Amino acid sequence: MAEAAIFARKNLKEVPDLISSSFQAGFFKHIQQLAKRTAQMHIHVSSDPWDRHFSKQSYNGDYSVWLKNRIMYQFQARYALLDKSVSKLTDLAKEYAHFFQQHKTLIRNLIFAFDESRLSSQRIRIHGDYHLGQVLVNEKDFYILDFEGEPESTVHDRKVKQSPLKDVSGMFRSFHYAIYSTILKRDLQVKKRSELFEVGEKYYGWICAVFLDTYLKTIYKSELNLGYEHEINYLLEYHLLEKAIYELGYELNARPSWAIIPLRGIYTILHQNHAKMLPEK
Repeated sequence: MAEAAIFARKNLKEVPDLISSSFQAGFFKHIQQLAKRTAQMHIHVSSDPWDRHFSKQSYNGDYSVWLKNRIMYQFQARYALLDKSVSKLTDLAKEYAHFFQQHKTLIRNLIFAFDESRLSSQRIRIHGDYHLGQVLVNEKDFYILDFEGEPESTVHDRKVKQSPLKDVSGMFRSFHYAIYSTILKRDLQVKKRSELFEVGEKYYGWICAVFLDTYLKTIYKSELNLGYEHEINYLLEYHLLEKAIYELGYELNARPSWAIIPLRGIYTILHQNHAKMLPEK
């Protein structure tokens, strides 16, 4: 089965028949429409130059300090929780948990490596808790709701302007959840479940690729600056890692059997984008 690389951009014509035929007719057109509405949301909430709450803003040192401190606090809390909860995990989830524990220094370095001086894109007010559960479907269109931000965040933090790619990362993580949760709900043997996870990763790659292509094409028609390709990929990776770390705490507390989903998300980022930095086995 063909695979789309992480952060690839693909239009409908590039999606292999084997991939598209695995979904209901029109599925990827729905993904495109959702991406378009997501981009329009970001354009709309950043297009008022007269209202400081809904105007664009550049990156600065204060934001970097706020972001790093916030993620590091979650990171340390998740590590402590995982140390206490790893015995509750089974099979593949435990393997990914050990991977997460073994690469604590690498993840911490990636968090601290955020450098606002290298970013030319803009920050805006974002949704902040963007996922499939925040979207209503009406025939062939979508309506976005619940703009109050992440439940764990303070009111002040929810108002901080961030990269719109954080919302995109949130939706990517939601796609990942949709695939894995479907598999986890089935009564399968460990080997069969692992095989389906690998197939699911390929589906996930193509869904994200089609979404990202449409999202960026819509954004590029506006005055919202997301930066060049390298910057876009960097911010997507950073916020995907942030979201997966955030999710890990919820899963370990509420349903340990699903902790494999954020753990696999963390593994994928490190394995695909930082393989050269990982120690040899």
